[in-house]
Amino acid sequence: MLSGCVATLEKPRIDTRYQSLNHESRARFIVLHYTDLNFRDSLEVLTRGRVSSHYLIDVKPPTIYRLVDESRLAWHAGRSSWLGQTELNASSIGIEIVNGGHSGDRYGSYEPFPDQQIDAVIKLVRDIAKRHSVAPHRIVGHSDIAPQRKSDPGPLFPWKRFADAGLIPWPNAELVSSSRQRFDSALPDVAWFQTELEKHGFVVPRHGMLDDETRNVISAFQMKYRPAIYDGNPDAETAALLETVNRPEGLLIQREGRWQRYR
Repeated sequence: MLSGCVATLEKPRIDTRYQSLNHESRARFIVLHYTDLNFRDSLEVLTRGRVSSHYLIDVKPPTIYRLVDESRLAWHAGRSSWLGQTELNASSIGIEIVNGGHSGDRYGSYEPFPDQQIDAVIKLVRDIAKRHSVAPHRIVGHSDIAPQRKSDPGPLFPWKRFADAGLIPWPNAELVSSSRQRFDSALPDVAWFQTELEKHGFVVPRHGMLDDETRNVISAFQMKYRPAIYDGNPDAETAALLETVNRPEGLLIQREGRWQRYR
């Protein structure tokens, strides 16, 4: 009887001589957050609370802490969706950035990010994206994947710096300008905005009404590409940006020191 128990507990012998060529990393997204807390409180919440993140980046000095191994699932995304994929905890690496967040509602004031801290975030994102082959359009903010619940990393997060570093695609400014002139004359209806936002990756209502849910999604889009005004209103510049990012030639990526077509 005892020998039978021992045999049951033995680990199976696995032959690893053969390897399939058909595989990829489980990490398909990188999700950026701010903590809305100081470092001490952030560390407490992310190590002892009910949420977690793979990385936490402090301010002074901008130290990178790994809290969850990349091979493990961290609880940072919550109810989420991007490009039709849901529950992104299972397919993403989360990065929490120590930052005071915002005061009041999502349209209130936000705390800026120090340059050295952003430098550390860029280095970390570049390393993760390279190792896991994360596509540039899959590097997103929490507000992208959960616009009804979250506004982080907020309008002061320097997404353009990430584009200049070749980490994410960016709208072609010339196409935005030409589209802006047309939309200044005739602004599309709300249903058009909802359709284009969904094409870009968001989950958005499709009833043609400018309700709070739709405004939250518009605001999340504006925070990334037009952070000077993120009031959630469907204006001509937002329409021009939306049309551009959804065009095959509308997104550019910085490669080898010059802007190139992304798609």
